[in-house]
Amino acid sequence: MTFNRLKWVRMDRFFALIAVLFAIAAISLLTVNVSREIQWLGSARHDNLEWFLVQLEVEFLEFSQQTLQDPIDIIQLREEFDIFFSRVMTIRDGSFFEDLRMDKISNEQINALISFVDQSATFVDAPDYELLRNMPELVSNITDVRPIVGILSNSAVDFFAQAADGHRLAVGRTMIQLAIAIAVLIIVLALAILYLIRLNRGMYLSEREKSQAMTRMKMVIGTSLDGVVVCDLDGKILELSRAAEAIFGYSEAAVLGRNFGSVIVPNHLCAAQDAGMARMKMGGDKKVIGKGRVQLEAQHKDGHIFPVEIAIQSATTDEGEIFIAFLRDISRRVKAEAALVTARDKALASEKMKTEFLTTMSHEIRTPLNGLLGSMALLRDTALTENQDRYISYMETSGRLLLSHVSNVLDITSYDVGKLNTNIEPMNISELMQDIVDSQSGTAFTNKTSLVWGWNGPKMDWIFSDHERLQHVMMNLVGNAVKFTRCGKVSVMIESFGKSDGARLRISIADTGQGMTEDLAKRVFDDFVTGNTAYDREVGGTGLGLSIAKRFVNALGGEIGVRSIVDEGSTFWFELPVREAESPKFAPAQINNLRPSRSLKVLLVEDNEINRTVAHEMLLADGHTVVEANDGFEGVEMSKTEEFDIILMDISMPVMDGRAATRMIRADGGASANTAIFALTANAMIEEQEEFLKDGMDGILTKPLSRKALRGVLNKTRRPADDDNAILINHSHSAETREALGEETFVKLRSRFISEVDELLAWLGTDETHDFLEVASRSHKVAGSAAVFGADRLQETLKAIETSAKRGESQGIQERTKAAGSVWQRTQSELISKM
Repeated sequence: MTFNRLKWVRMDRFFALIAVLFAIAAISLLTVNVSREIQWLGSARHDNLEWFLVQLEVEFLEFSQQTLQDPIDIIQLREEFDIFFSRVMTIRDGSFFEDLRMDKISNEQINALISFVDQSATFVDAPDYELLRNMPELVSNITDVRPIVGILSNSAVDFFAQAADGHRLAVGRTMIQLAIAIAVLIIVLALAILYLIRLNRGMYLSEREKSQAMTRMKMVIGTSLDGVVVCDLDGKILELSRAAEAIFGYSEAAVLGRNFGSVIVPNHLCAAQDAGMARMKMGGDKKVIGKGRVQLEAQHKDGHIFPVEIAIQSATTDEGEIFIAFLRDISRRVKAEAALVTARDKALASEKMKTEFLTTMSHEIRTPLNGLLGSMALLRDTALTENQDRYISYMETSGRLLLSHVSNVLDITSYDVGKLNTNIEPMNISELMQDIVDSQSGTAFTNKTSLVWGWNGPKMDWIFSDHERLQHVMMNLVGNAVKFTRCGKVSVMIESFGKSDGARLRISIADTGQGMTEDLAKRVFDDFVTGNTAYDREVGGTGLGLSIAKRFVNALGGEIGVRSIVDEGSTFWFELPVREAESPKFAPAQINNLRPSRSLKVLLVEDNEINRTVAHEMLLADGHTVVEANDGFEGVEMSKTEEFDIILMDISMPVMDGRAATRMIRADGGASANTAIFALTANAMIEEQEEFLKDGMDGILTKPLSRKALRGVLNKTRRPADDDNAILINHSHSAETREALGEETFVKLRSRFISEVDELLAWLGTDETHDFLEVASRSHKVAGSAAVFGADRLQETLKAIETSAKRGESQGIQERTKAAGSVWQRTQSELISKM
């Protein structure tokens, strides 16, 4: 029987007992009422009251007769009056006559008698001569009251007769109620007997079920693979299953009654176990009980300690609270997990080693490539014969191909470790497709293949996506289709679904080439798959192009696939989620290939002589002044005493690397502490480049160094000496921002930028003391916004404030804040009037 059922049984018994007691109490009360009524009827009290009223009338007649005597016996008269007076007073005050006084008619008659005796008393108690003189009036009063006395006597008889009848009726009703109550009691007792019989049968069945359940439970516990230990609140073992015997090496008979802790808890955990048991006895928190499975240590009979998984539950019994522990020996699992962790650590170490290897190889390959491609770029500035120009073109092509292979390997590694970054920005998909088709037209013409493209359905020219990644995917797919199709046709179709944020773009590249087998089609996106009979070695390739394309598509949240039939052709397709972008109203200015309009003083820190010479020659060719340093320490020393317009800093160098040198230049406060520093690095790993920026660098130039990238950096750099005549806003950069954002968004962000600058300068201009870290943070934030709008001079002024804050220079912050205010007045005017 469960606890709830036992509870209800007890409640039923309680309510049955209450019902029986109530019936007995009711019968007892009715019996008392009957006895009282019968006793009243059997008593002579009402007879005495009737006799008293008759005597009242007799005494009245005696008194009235005395008033008629001649001569009048005054003494006798007064005696008779006193007797009559006393009887009237008894009626007025006696408790026996309370019921009579409650009767309205009788009460009026009694009041009339009282009034009569009160008036007569004045006559009777007066002197004799006055009594005789007032005798006629007294006789008259007696005559008036005589009928009242008679009526009172007779009405009293009627009253008590009616009262007796009422009591007899009450006795009858009470007897009926008593009979009903007894009948009800008999019925209740009969139902109670039936209920007890049913309850007894239910208890019998429950006990039998309980016995069967206990048998099943013992069987389950006995056959359970988990050990089961039952103990009481004192920790004494009450039961030990066979599985527990096997786990701990004890027999049940050997441990019954022994303390749980002394049997299976290791010595170093006994104190904690005893404290926990004591805490539970005091009603404290149960940290393990009812908390699910937890991993602990246990001790075997032979003394060795092993890990177990244990779950403890509590239950309340008639003997008190007990605890049931389910235990499992997890020694093998722990060993397996340890082996798995070791294998994981080895795999991570191997992965780290691979990443470090790729980073090193990237640097080692890109460094000589920088010298090679840079030297060829310089060589093109010299007079070349036709053959020399052709040979240089071959070398440049080979160098770019080698660089592409290095980049492909790095992209694969970045994707596989979850660090492949995407740059989502507005782009024109139609222009990109046209450029790719134009670039592949020559190869298609050579293969006698037609190459066409178009939109299927409505156009969506401008979208938000990663231009570089998307270009790589489409160039690879279209290039493969053109390469592997002879005397056929390649069709590229673009189709858009949906609008705005829910749009999707599907691009299909169908060719009429030889196609692929089903097996090859399944593997074509794997690494280093170059094809077989259909995709033979008539064309080159590493087999990484399609695998990288798949990684890029996945990184952009899309999917890619292929359908192919041998001898009929293939259709590669990919689908991407995109957002529709607005067409910019201004075309970006192309300034990267323009030579700088002014000469700059450049500090070139590079340990590799070839790379240093190439960069030096490129800078000299554009009219800049170059100072060289062979390592980071030498560059730091030069920056302390000489102010440069820009510092080009290699990363991997002996003595002191570029990162440490940058941090020292920023911290030392030398002449070039605020000069723009750009990293020259062969490391193309994005996460490493982010660390360079955290060290205080302003940007990154990736090797191999190109003139286009170098000129782009130099064009954004100004000379401090030209502050008064410097251009406040780089309008070309602003035009690019306007195109990327759209006119409406650009105007909104410009208004927000103006408010940010005003708030910052107002805050810095107050007399209150500012926290240096907060000054640096807020200045850095607004300087980033200034860069977006091409406010280069304001950006540099704010960065100078940031640098002073990081050094804790209050005076420097004040001076640069004043300068920033002057720059901002002119910048804001030009920002509003010309933009």
